[in-house]
Amino acid sequence: MGSKKEKKPKDILNVDGTEYKTILPEGFGEQRKYRMPEPNLIRSFIAGTIRKINVKEGQKVKKGDKLLILEAMKMKNRVLSPVMGSVLKIYVEEGVNVKKDQVLFEIETGKK
Repeated sequence: MGSKKEKKPKDILNVDGTEYKTILPEGFGEQRKYRMPEPNLIRSFIAGTIRKINVKEGQKVKKGDKLLILEAMKMKNRVLSPVMGSVLKIYVEEGVNVKKDQVLFEIETGKK
């Protein structure tokens, strides 16, 4: 009979105080951690270049108002406000490159 080589558990994973011997796949601890939704922070959904900012700090916006144009891969993407409120802070300028998930705006919704 052929000899099967068994993989032996080499890692210990602690889940809620209980330790488990296991084999963890490569890159196990490198996943992006869950982040609670922050509807007042508007983030870029893709890396790209800010082409036009359509609002100013202090300006009131409604849900669906165009905040800016983000160009990525030769496509001009409209970034719309997901909430109603006023623009508290603008973190970017026209012509700058942004990364995915970079904060672009902070909108004050009045709900605290």
